[in-house]
Amino acid sequence: MIANRRRGEIAAELDGKPYRLCLTLGALAELEAAYAADDLGALVERFARGKLSALDMIRIIGAGLRGAGNAVADDEVGAMRADGGWPALRRS
Repeated sequence: MIANRRRGEIAAELDGKPYRLCLTLGALAELEAAYAADDLGALVERFARGKLSALDMIRIIGAGLRGAGNAVADDEVGAMRADGGWPALRRS
């Protein structure tokens, strides 16, 4: 699967299937709500600390998958496997 970086997309292989992830405005709004962030600046500040929990990764990846049009729930994301593990996906 080809990701369009100009559109903010990344490609990932999860459970052996290619996916695109995109943090659309809707996906960012979803994350703001999940973290009770007042605005995007507060969300950026939270993630800029560089300490992401497993739940953070599930929420971010899930929002990115849904932003790219994939119908997947966070509990499904939590059960997915990434080639090279989640740390490899984090560096994508």
